[in-house]
Amino acid sequence: MSNFGVGVVEFLANSRFGPGPMVRNSLVTAQAARADSLWVPDHLNSLFPRAIMKKPYVGAAVLMPRPDACLEPWTMLGNIAAKNRLRRLKLGLAVTDTARRNPAVTAQAAATLHLLTKGRAILGIGTGEREGNEPYGVDWSKPVGRFIEAMATIRALWDSDGAPVTRDSEFYPLHNATFDLPPYKGTWPEIWIASHGPRMLRATGRYGDGWFPGAIFHRPDYKACLDVVRTAASDSGREPASVRAANFLYVVTGRTRDDVDEAIDSVTMKSFGLLIPAAEWKRHGLRHPMGDDFAGFQDIIPQVLDEQTVLSYNSAVPTSLLRSCLLAGTPDEVVDQVAEWRDFGLEYGVFANASFMQPSAKKALAASAPFLQILRKARKL
Repeated sequence: MSNFGVGVVEFLANSRFGPGPMVRNSLVTAQAARADSLWVPDHLNSLFPRAIMKKPYVGAAVLMPRPDACLEPWTMLGNIAAKNRLRRLKLGLAVTDTARRNPAVTAQAAATLHLLTKGRAILGIGTGEREGNEPYGVDWSKPVGRFIEAMATIRALWDSDGAPVTRDSEFYPLHNATFDLPPYKGTWPEIWIASHGPRMLRATGRYGDGWFPGAIFHRPDYKACLDVVRTAASDSGREPASVRAANFLYVVTGRTRDDVDEAIDSVTMKSFGLLIPAAEWKRHGLRHPMGDDFAGFQDIIPQVLDEQTVLSYNSAVPTSLLRSCLLAGTPDEVVDQVAEWRDFGLEYGVFANASFMQPSAKKALAASAPFLQILRKARKL
């Protein structure tokens, strides 16, 4: 049996038919692929600019006319748990953050899901992004320090056995705080950490059960960062291999290579390039249109970008950059790319089908079949 893990991401956008159909489709896809897990993101709005998430740029916009209508993830995970009976997939958050949500509330939500799923919950967590915090008045300063204290708080509550906890903290001090939810058969949810910088990588080695970055696109960088994580685990007295090496992988596929090429060259797919950090652009000899220090996913506030600005920025995005950062191609080509990631240490791929972000609704829907093939073949790596 393969040791390579496979997860599926559902974007949690409300559809014109309500909150359920898209989630049910992803659940069925994950079950049909015999995947290991189903994941949902935690966003108040989309990371892609709403100004272009519409026809004629996105054919599937007819199904999702309000691109920023993001569903609340813990509520949806509870709903999915009730339907997750066929293969009992693990359910994960990809990922929540430690600024918008108090860590005691996150600890409670994750422990509740763990009990509901009989030990199949995964808490994906990180510092979060600017777009989900700053516009809503959430303090975005010292995100790494805040994250490290949140991790210590969650672990302290889970390990308290119901006894009152008091601990000093710059961000989350506890004063006789009681946490009395029990673990499921002695286990708490696995914690998978989205980390990229040195301090976050070391925190992953100390606190994490899995490493789950979303913005590392260069395979040698992935291997180097994984070494930092596992060294930190060893330094903390943990078994280095106990930290599962995962990654969030966007897939663009189709029935033919021409369909894939057409999707990659579309306006909305090029907007993915804005989410790629400036450092990755520089590796390709390019300058990010939003600045030399722009951090991509973490920095963008897409709702303030109008259509002409996005189109102007997108004109600077070469398809070569997208092809290096996405998994793009027919099923066999994509699986070969996954195998390359595996050779640099990847043990668990969490796949998002980004093929719907193209002008043709027909081709977007047709990409579901090759995406399912990719999931099935990846399990055999």
